[in-house]
Amino acid sequence: MFNNPETQRLALVVANGPLPDGVAQLATYAAVAALRVAADGGARHFMAAGLTPHFLVGDLDSLPAVDADALQKSGVVVLRHPARKDATDLELALDVALAQGADEVVVLAALGARWDQTLANMLLLALERYGRVPMRVVEGAQTLRVLRPGRPHQLAGTRGDTLSLIPISGTATGITTSGLDYPMQHGTLPFGATLGVSNVLTSATASVAFESGLLLAIHISHAS
Repeated sequence: MFNNPETQRLALVVANGPLPDGVAQLATYAAVAALRVAADGGARHFMAAGLTPHFLVGDLDSLPAVDADALQKSGVVVLRHPARKDATDLELALDVALAQGADEVVVLAALGARWDQTLANMLLLALERYGRVPMRVVEGAQTLRVLRPGRPHQLAGTRGDTLSLIPISGTATGITTSGLDYPMQHGTLPFGATLGVSNVLTSATASVAFESGLLLAIHISHAS
């Protein structure tokens, strides 16, 4: 799928959740993405934007058969899975993005009214096999990433933005941050702790490094 290995290979993966701000954000990412993957009903969002995905993945229980057939006839690769399976449609779509050589993944429409699906989609990025490429879930002004230990993370934003760091794999230790209103030096965040919630960027970049655990980083942009 990616013809030039020297260029950035961004994959846009669209799930079946809502797009609160419509399809404008989807169209923006699609314009720079080399690969477009729809997780089942996420194909509807592509179609609403006047676009088609390269791949349609899932059991297709959220997409009318007539739409799936039309997409397949237009050249979309349809990877149909049984309804009884061991992974969600979004997980299958992320696997397709990696198998096609993506070195960065943006996920849209992954959050919604169902708490089980929303939580599963947020924690999905913590799977070990997804740690080799940058992945982020985006919804409007909010961006969600899973940070892994042993290397520094530079999170770009704007002074005044909100950044929350939430431990999701036991206790996160050895946390050192800079560029934040409440910095930490070799700090600890136990699982379930709220200490890392609603920090504020004091510069254009926040730096986060830690020794063990996993951190869910949620960045809320307040740029006008």
